[in-house]
Amino acid sequence: MQMNPIWRLALGLLLLGSVIGSFAELDFGHCERLVKRWADSSSSREEHVNKDKRSLQDLLFFLHVPRTGGRTYFHCFLRKLYDSSEECPRSYDKLHFNPRKEKCKLLATHDDYSLMAKLPRERTSVMTIVRDPIARVLSTYEFSVEVAARFLVHPNLTSASRMSSRIRKSNVISTLDIWPWKYLVPWMREDLFARRDARKVKGVVIIEDDNPYDMEEMLMPLHKYLDAPTAHDIIHNGATFQIAGLTNNSHLSEAHEVRHCVQKFKSLGEPVLQVAKRRLDNMLYVGLTEEHRESASLFANVVGSQVLSQVVPSNATAKTKTLRSEASVTISESGSDKSNIQNGTSEVALNNTETKSGNMTVKTLMEVYEGCITHLRKSQGTRRVNSLKRISPANFTRGTRTRVPKEVIQQIKSLNNLDVELYKYAKEIFAKEHELVSNKLVSTSKRSIVDLPSELKSAFGEMGEEKLWKFVPVALMLLLIFLFFLFVNARRRRTSKVKI
Repeated sequence: MQMNPIWRLALGLLLLGSVIGSFAELDFGHCERLVKRWADSSSSREEHVNKDKRSLQDLLFFLHVPRTGGRTYFHCFLRKLYDSSEECPRSYDKLHFNPRKEKCKLLATHDDYSLMAKLPRERTSVMTIVRDPIARVLSTYEFSVEVAARFLVHPNLTSASRMSSRIRKSNVISTLDIWPWKYLVPWMREDLFARRDARKVKGVVIIEDDNPYDMEEMLMPLHKYLDAPTAHDIIHNGATFQIAGLTNNSHLSEAHEVRHCVQKFKSLGEPVLQVAKRRLDNMLYVGLTEEHRESASLFANVVGSQVLSQVVPSNATAKTKTLRSEASVTISESGSDKSNIQNGTSEVALNNTETKSGNMTVKTLMEVYEGCITHLRKSQGTRRVNSLKRISPANFTRGTRTRVPKEVIQQIKSLNNLDVELYKYAKEIFAKEHELVSNKLVSTSKRSIVDLPSELKSAFGEMGEEKLWKFVPVALMLLLIFLFFLFVNARRRRTSKVKI
């Protein structure tokens, strides 16, 4: 008896479904074992480091999560504390980084935590800054557009690409050399040129909606940016993957497979999140972008105070930071080697021009920082305005973020579920550290006040009894004058009341 063709097809589909299901189950099982093995290995490495996390070690590794305000810390804090000779060479450029440089004390980079495998772990302190995932993702989108728009000064994409390749000189690091912008900017640049070419073909283009996050005629809409494979691989849960050492820029051979497993099976993200949390726990400093002033104060008291205490006063005057063209490094964010005005370039010179003084205190460090960020923000604002003119009327301000639809905000939260939890944990760490430092400062102030009488007593004691007795008549005279003044003042009040 022959089987009905329909039943045969149904049976075939059923068998195919079970085979696919078994492969999927096998795939999940493989991923589960892989993630667990990586998490166990990472945890065991962390346990072998026994040190006081609050003590600054020989090397400070600033793990710079993109779009968290790290550049401000680098230029306005770290470059005021460390001499250029103490910086690890070309920190932001992985291809040129050399951790074995003698007397290398500062490493600031977008590299992920896997770089610790190349560092003396027991002699390295780590610091980072964490930002609300929604704000970080929006800022990443905006910055990608801003930098890519600078290339629109060129007539076409070929010209822009050729020009950007020409600026890779020995003393220039382009944004296109730095992770993750070496992936995100070319991607956005290509899209901006394609849309500009499309507008030229159409002729007159009327843009009715002024929402910069959904201006399809001018640039890639935010919701499409979020769904793109590049965004999934680099941006979403970016902070967690960077602190866990699992970015697409990782030094670990298994990092890419582990990351893809977590992206494919959401339930496998928990072990990665726990590793990232433990690493935050072991860091010397964890700042929050949203708590800017409190974070800066905490940094100055936790990190800054320790760096300043290591400065030898006799050598402080010798450590004068002057413009040294041979040792200078410049970060060019546009990829153009022409004039700044013509091409919208923004080159941030990393030349050290200030002195690390042995007399600098936490208070003066904060004053220097405040002055520095005012100048830096002004220059960044000017650069952004000049760049976005090329895609007008698109423009990004704090106010325009309110135009992002609620469903897109919810999409960002869902795609960055690990970062949402990591940010909550970072806030808990920050609150505890802030309270600890605040209590310590209050305790120090109280101790100073309590110790004042004993200090005065010892000071008077050193004067001797004969000299001390000479102050008694003077003190009595001052007391009598004070009492006489009170008496006269009281009589005047009574007289004025009688007249009324």
